[in-house]
Order: sequence, then structure tokens, then C-alpha cells
Amino acid sequence: MEDLLPICMPVAVYWIASAIYEYFLYPGEENRLFFDEKETTNIPTPKQVVLGTLLNHAMQMTLAAFHFMVAGGAGTPKIQSGYLQTAGQIAVATLAFDAWQYFWHRLMHENKFLFKHVHAVHHRLIVPYSYGAQYHTVAEAFGADVLGSGFAMLVSGMSPTASALFFSTMSLKAVDDHCGKWFPNSNPFHRYLHNNSAFHGVHHQVHGFKYNYSNHFLVTWDMILGTYSPVTVGKRKGGGYIVRSGKDD
Repeated sequence: MEDLLPICMPVAVYWIASAIYEYFLYPGEENRLFFDEKETTNIPTPKQVVLGTLLNHAMQMTLAAFHFMVAGGAGTPKIQSGYLQTAGQIAVATLAFDAWQYFWHRLMHENKFLFKHVHAVHHRLIVPYSYGAQYHTVAEAFGADVLGSGFAMLVSGMSPTASALFFSTMSLKAVDDHCGKWFPNSNPFHRYLHNNSAFHGVHHQVHGFKYNYSNHFLVTWDMILGTYSPVTVGKRKGGGYIVRSGKDD
């Protein structure tokens, strides 16, 4: 039963969180970050985004099922760690996954072939839908998410239960980063973190392609390697918000 958690729980959290962001708690215009046509012209339809994401999730769940249930979770401890040890493992996994995601993401942008044939699909969402966080090519879903997840588990030694908690949290944060909305008072990600929906929203604008490669919680590598673009968010006259980047021309 424990082996089912990291297979199913992150995907369930992804779609439940997406539905909440899009249709229940935050469906209106007053929290939008982008309004201009040049900022919001997405190429794929919502249906295409859903189908593409479902394909990636099917691949990820199949490989996770093979790892945990067929291959016996090679390298994954079966004895549940104590709370402090689990917290330490999740902290290590966060650092490992952050590094993997940053350098993978930067490579996808700086190599023209890889950007065109692997990563550009994700950037067809100028302002992503919440459920478009994992709208990628299958190649990118494998390289960024599957291999990155495997690296984080290998380095940290997380149990299946800890892995389920960790990757569910990553799913929730990815959905939030791609929501294209701003909740400064009610959302702790937006209130307390540099890496939030505005930070990642700038990256999805054409002028932000070379900045803010970090995903999820940290901005460490962006700051160290000079690809960090600070953002400010202000009220827009008539409702909603406007985002300004420190790298804007």
C-alpha cells in the first residue's frame, strides 16, 4: 500500500489543486497578473493542454509503478524514518531537485536545438493555465521530472511515504507557479517566497526567457549564476495586477 502513495498521490494533488485554482476559489479576473494580448496569447487550447499533461502523467506513473512495485523500489528504504530524519531527507531532496531542475531548465533554453525540439512546447503557454505546469513534450517530462525525481530520491534516501509527501508538495507548488494569478494576502507562496507565480510568470514572457530558471521554492542558482530577475507586483488600474521585471527593457 505504501508503494502506491508516490505513484498516485502527486498526480491526484496536481489535478485537485488545478481545479481549485481554475474553477473554485480563484476563477475571477481580479487576481490576474497579465492582461495585454501580447502577454496572454496562448497557442494550445485548454483541451490540448489537458491531454498533453495526462500523457505525461501516464508515463510518469507507469515508470513510478515499475520502480516501486515491479523493481522493488531499488535504492528506496522500506523502513519508515523518524520525523527528524524524514525532514532531513526532504530538505536534501529539495536541494537536489532544485539543482537538477535549474540546470536542466537552463540547458533547454541555451541550447537552440533542445529549446526548439524539446522545451518550446511548454512556452506555447505565454500565461500558463494552472493545469499546464506539466504540459511538456514527453522527452522533457522524462528528463526534467522522471530523472530529476530519481536523482532526488537517490541522493536523499527517501522512503515511499516521504517521496509521496515531497512530490505532492512539488506538484502543488508547480500548479501555483503556473496559475498566472496573484494572491498576496491569502497565499503564503506569494507572500513569503521570491519564487512564486509572478517570478515564473515573467519567465514565460518572451523578454524573460533568459531569466528565472529556478522552479518550485528556491532561487539559489539563479542568484549565484546571474540569471535572477527580481519582480515587483502592483495593482492595475481597473482591477488585477501588473508585473514589472528587473530585466525589463
